[in-house]
Amino acid sequence: MKLAFIGLGVMGYPMAGHLQQKAGEVCVYNRTASKARQWCGEHGGSSAPTPVEAASGCDMVMLCVGNDDDVRSVALGESGALAGMDSGAVLIDHTTASVTLARELDAAARERGVEFLDAPVSGGQAGAENGKLTIMIGGEKDGFERAEPVLAAYAAFSKLLGPAGSGQLAKMVNQICIAGVVQGLAEGLNFARRAGLDGEAVIETISRGAAGSWQMSNRYQTMLRDEYDFGFAVDWMRKDLGIAREEAGRIGAELPVAALVDGFYGEVQAMGGGRWDTSSLLRRYTRR
Repeated sequence: MKLAFIGLGVMGYPMAGHLQQKAGEVCVYNRTASKARQWCGEHGGSSAPTPVEAASGCDMVMLCVGNDDDVRSVALGESGALAGMDSGAVLIDHTTASVTLARELDAAARERGVEFLDAPVSGGQAGAENGKLTIMIGGEKDGFERAEPVLAAYAAFSKLLGPAGSGQLAKMVNQICIAGVVQGLAEGLNFARRAGLDGEAVIETISRGAAGSWQMSNRYQTMLRDEYDFGFAVDWMRKDLGIAREEAGRIGAELPVAALVDGFYGEVQAMGGGRWDTSSLLRRYTRR
């Protein structure tokens, strides 16, 4: 199978590597060409100077870039991936982006006879590196069934949730839930410290009960050590929460906790923590 992967960031770089190893021949494109050459040196495959050349003649093309504008720049226009794709191919966008963009890309893909899936991921850098991501997908059943065996190269679980845009909506739910859980963990650890408790002993105990969560199991030790270089950055979380809050306003859903935590992340950014991981909410308390 001939594949293309566009965007070799923290997530895309290992995801493309899994594709090359397990699914077919991969051609990559990255705005910084040296990163693409580095990837080819590590994984094999090939690189192209433009998205359209990377996507030309491919069965499936994956995108994983930063935001709506980045997706448009690599997917649309004369040099965009769609311009190089043949009828019957599948375009898969792993970027966390807006519902509006997903539906825009779906319409553009249909005009070329291309299947489109909006397919944001969850699992962070570790999930990408270990090939254990969860993928939330919007699109048509045929495109999903063709793509699912390929996505298994880096996904532990993927599910079709409805028409185009459904994957992005599900990712918003994901980020809304994470925001509340991480803030609760930060508050709990701060409370434990101020109460004179051994934070590690407390978490070892309560994580076995109803309070347990992925965030608790995977982040409490680094939080207690005041280390925040272990995954999804605050800058990106604020982007995602902004997308969710905008959509919530459009559909009339209330997000009071997400809005509050979004403001707390703004404080972390003001502390210089835009690139710290999302568990850095605890730093707001330890600075006082």
